[in-house]
Amino acid sequence: MPQPTSQDRRIRKSTTRLAGYRRLFALPGARAFTAGNLLARLPMGMFSVSAVVMIAGSRGSYALAGAVTATGLAATAVAGPFVARLVDRHGQARIALPATVVSVLGSLALLLCVRSGAPDWTLFAAYAATATTPNTGGLSRARWAHLLRDDPGALHTANAFEQAADELCFMLGPVLASFLTGTFFPEAGTLTGAVLLLAGMLLFTAQRATEPPATARSRAPSPLRSPGIPALLVCFTATGAVFGSMEVVTIAYADAHGHRAAAGAVLALQAAGSCAAGLAYGAYGTSGPAGPRLVRCLAAMAALMTLPWAAAGTGSLVVLAGALLVAGMATAPTMVTAMALVQRRTPADRLNEGMSLMVTGLLAGIACGSATGGWAAEHLSPVSAFAVPAAAAVLALLVGGAGGREEAWRRPRHQG
Repeated sequence: MPQPTSQDRRIRKSTTRLAGYRRLFALPGARAFTAGNLLARLPMGMFSVSAVVMIAGSRGSYALAGAVTATGLAATAVAGPFVARLVDRHGQARIALPATVVSVLGSLALLLCVRSGAPDWTLFAAYAATATTPNTGGLSRARWAHLLRDDPGALHTANAFEQAADELCFMLGPVLASFLTGTFFPEAGTLTGAVLLLAGMLLFTAQRATEPPATARSRAPSPLRSPGIPALLVCFTATGAVFGSMEVVTIAYADAHGHRAAAGAVLALQAAGSCAAGLAYGAYGTSGPAGPRLVRCLAAMAALMTLPWAAAGTGSLVVLAGALLVAGMATAPTMVTAMALVQRRTPADRLNEGMSLMVTGLLAGIACGSATGGWAAEHLSPVSAFAVPAAAAVLALLVGGAGGREEAWRRPRHQG
């Protein structure tokens, strides 16, 4: 019998790794709720870009556009944990769908305010009304945690898939938003995003068989009281600042070079790098404690985020795009590892709230990064503004390193 060649062994290993993802979607109902969630999640990559292009094009100010999006994200950061707590208590279908309807109405109000030339303060008020948008990624992760509660390895693969799905949506979302706003009319991105969000949430919440049970009378303590969660929250905030500033700064850089329509495609490459890295991270599995592994991921992100800053100095959008592709490869492993730590430390019956708190930190960071990046791009230069995401990545590493001692990441007793 012929011995397998090295190429045969590589193919066999690759097939084995992909089998982990196939097993996920063999679970009853998994494909249906994933399809609805992806449809609802795609607008998350569209709304900020659509709003920046729409407002900056109408009012001629990136500072105003960044401030408006920052206000909306800050409002979401405040409202998100409250909405998630209601989801834990009353179930996903009963809370997420009405909250989505309110958010969609806020998006439509923003569109009308921009279209009609309403005062600037109305833009802030309208975008703040979108704060009820449910944490779509968290809702999906909660379903996986419920379905795979007895299989940690499969749950790691599911978390990696969800992070890759996040990156895919943030890869396709800006491209779609840029295409719509540039091809049709400036408000087209916001309008399309609102329609997709509502349609996707209708499909997702219709899948009741995989919905985690509600826990109306949970006595578990607040996730903020769980060991390691406060440090993770600060780390998520600093990481969010990387994302928020990079988005606004890249749009401003592309606009300064006469390629505003290409901004979405350039940003998509960063998400593409992260998506590919996330899928590989899920397929290859993990080893060693998650706390030190998170610090290593943060160190890689801090190092790679200097590449776009250096590339911007060349004046070439192509070089910048390549740098963003490489820089993005550190973000998905960082987010997957951090979210796994959150799931381990959060009481099971307050899981949506725990993950929403992390998203709150992420959104707060995105809001700060968006505002800071917009200010730097307008008052300094688009090239100098790339120092903002690099500095935010270093801050995330410092916070993660300070909280990364083994005892800080130890699982609390109620988690076993």
